[in-house]
Amino acid sequence: MPGAVENTASPASSDTGRSIGEQRPLRVGILGCGHVGAALVALLQRDAAHLGGRTGLELEIARVAVRNLSAERSVELPPSVLTRDSESLVTADDVDIVVEAMGGIEPARHLTTAALGAGKPVVTANKELIANVGEELFALAEDHGVDLAFEAAVAGGIPLIGVLRHSLIGERITRVMGIVNGTTNFILTRMTEHGADYAEVLGEAQRLGYAEADPTADVEGSDAGAKAAILAMTAFGAKVVAGDVHQEGISRIGRRDIVAAARMGHVIKLLAVAERQNGEIAVRVHPAMVPLDHPLASVRDAFNAVFLEGEAVGDVMLYGRGAGGFPTAGAMLGDLIRVAQNLRRGVCDSFGPLCAARLRPIDETFTAYHLQFDVADAPGVLAAVSGAFGQHGVSIRSVEQTTRGGATDDVAHLEFITHRAREADVAATLRDVRELSVVRRVGNAIRVIGE
Repeated sequence: MPGAVENTASPASSDTGRSIGEQRPLRVGILGCGHVGAALVALLQRDAAHLGGRTGLELEIARVAVRNLSAERSVELPPSVLTRDSESLVTADDVDIVVEAMGGIEPARHLTTAALGAGKPVVTANKELIANVGEELFALAEDHGVDLAFEAAVAGGIPLIGVLRHSLIGERITRVMGIVNGTTNFILTRMTEHGADYAEVLGEAQRLGYAEADPTADVEGSDAGAKAAILAMTAFGAKVVAGDVHQEGISRIGRRDIVAAARMGHVIKLLAVAERQNGEIAVRVHPAMVPLDHPLASVRDAFNAVFLEGEAVGDVMLYGRGAGGFPTAGAMLGDLIRVAQNLRRGVCDSFGPLCAARLRPIDETFTAYHLQFDVADAPGVLAAVSGAFGQHGVSIRSVEQTTRGGATDDVAHLEFITHRAREADVAATLRDVRELSVVRRVGNAIRVIGE
């Protein structure tokens, strides 16, 4: 079918890579020794004997590139190992495998390109890098017969990428949906369980280290958006970059939304969704009401979980810590071992070609919605509001009218839940409702899954 999206990512091994004999240790160069880089160094130092016994590999830290040689670190490294010269590290003869733990697109892109071009496999946890320039890096790795491994780029310590690339490579995945940002899940959990306001919980998250001083990437959805692009690329073998992902965050979610969700037996989560249907894929990040009996509803605090739906395997959920130095470093260590084993054998795991995909715009996606309005408490108002739905073909599943949502006695509160509807039709409905003279306030439009 022309334009159909197929899962072409393949774990098939290529024998074009260079082989390194078993007579010496494999030497690792690490770019960055921050939160994650230091945790990886600690694991390599602590577990060297264990790794050798389990895998037969001896991994030696050859060089670690840092910005400041004299800065205090949580791990001890010989001065001879530390360097400020990351350019030399990625091409050095005494480095067999490069680990990129810097983050950001540049200079990580330049250094990763140089390492792959020099025939060195690369392990990275850099979601921005893979979500924006992954296609060119996969092609470069393929050309030089080396690995580019990125398990830790999505959902930290959860072994998600390996499941999609290896365990479920033969499965036709239809949807990937999950909680992939721990900061927002922590905030929404606290708002739900303690009745706290968004701003109050955001401050708590910052004090606990779950949120950055500038939390924009987390709370406005761009962090999850990059991860959603990687999930779509991996699950469907499609050319998807971060800019293709529709992104909405949680900063507009208030207590009224949380209470409304609870009243209808739901919780609000920030979801990353990638789905394939009729030769098109849709990738988006947005808050959603999740039924309490859905597995994702029970994912609390800073934990992550991803729900996979396949034609043969059915439903699979993976759950664990989605961030943190050691969970992320543990995923990187797994990649490092696999890459080292491939290097010993002179093979690599090809990602496979990416297909041009027909990306469905957000306006053409279908889902159910929860909508709230404050209106004049007068005869005929409900009919007027409902009429706007009918004009745009949006079917109403349920409606509830109360007075508790209004600020005064002459204001009523309406809550609608729609059947599955096209996004563009819901947006047109909301535009018409806003223009009604009887409408005092239009609340958040929140998507509802499981309907």
